[in-house]
Amino acid sequence: MKKTKVAVLGATGMVGQRFLALLENNPYFEVSALCASERSAGKEYREAVSGRWAVEGEIPEKFAEMPVEKCEPGIDAEIVFGALDSSIAEPIEQAFAKEGYAVSSNTRCHRMCEDIPLVIPEVNAGHLEIIEEQKKNRKWGGFIVTNPNCSTIAMVLGLHPLQKAFGLEKISVTTMQALSGAGYPGVSSLDILDNVIPHIGGEEGKMESEPLKIWGELKGGKFENADMKISAHCNRVNVKDGHLETISLSLKKKASLDEVKKALKEFRAEPQELNLPSAPKQPVILMEEENRPQPRLDRMLEKGMASVVGRIREDKIFDYKMLILGHNTIRGAAGCAILNAELLKAKKYI
Repeated sequence: MKKTKVAVLGATGMVGQRFLALLENNPYFEVSALCASERSAGKEYREAVSGRWAVEGEIPEKFAEMPVEKCEPGIDAEIVFGALDSSIAEPIEQAFAKEGYAVSSNTRCHRMCEDIPLVIPEVNAGHLEIIEEQKKNRKWGGFIVTNPNCSTIAMVLGLHPLQKAFGLEKISVTTMQALSGAGYPGVSSLDILDNVIPHIGGEEGKMESEPLKIWGELKGGKFENADMKISAHCNRVNVKDGHLETISLSLKKKASLDEVKKALKEFRAEPQELNLPSAPKQPVILMEEENRPQPRLDRMLEKGMASVVGRIREDKIFDYKMLILGHNTIRGAAGCAILNAELLKAKKYI
């Protein structure tokens, strides 16, 4: 298969770095351009991230000497991955889409737009069908596809087997979110040491609204939100990578504990059927140990691309309660955007 040329917007930031680490040996894609701010443009990538490389291991050699370009259409690529700060991303991503590029974005700017799909490939791949409507409405040569917030991805992927089998009526979620979710340099050490920060700006609203679009239906060129209620508390904790979530839920159709576990264990979806390069063989992993999952031990299961579920038990107020863990910069960010692009290629949107 001929590799498709791709670019990374915001390549010097933490999520941009994660994109490069994941794309280094991807069989579908060849990184042909690295784009960042005017401050970095013109420098070699190694120089542009000097002292700020925050991903495990060294800068991949194939990217170290590549020049950093401005975030402007005209670069030699068919797909651009969006890892820009949301404060500047919207007009830049739209400019690329207008000029014919496929934009697979990790930023929040376009997630809730009525004609832009918010996609987790195992959950709502069918929402990609709105791409043609988007191109027509906006008179774009290309298009934008987005992935959800990192905490949303872990929760929705982990709970989707239950939504599919029994329906979800109510969800109460409390997150313990890793430091890397705040980017680099992130949270001050004096704020987070010996502490938990019980507020992450905008995070609770995303977790309460994004799943309704993802689990909703695409009808007549419009998204209809899923019928459920979600309440979220979001906290920053002193963990490097991996968001851990405590969840209580009510099902629309009653199910036994064994039936719930069976649905989670057996879940597979289109990315697994298509054998996409970044797709985890087991997208939802069920752990039976009473003290798992734990971020340090379990965040890299399936190379960080799975939702890890554990401690499932009956709840006295809701039906069941459990823990869900997801790697926030892999499956929760760059990895999901890459898997979205692989799905786009496999389904001939690219």
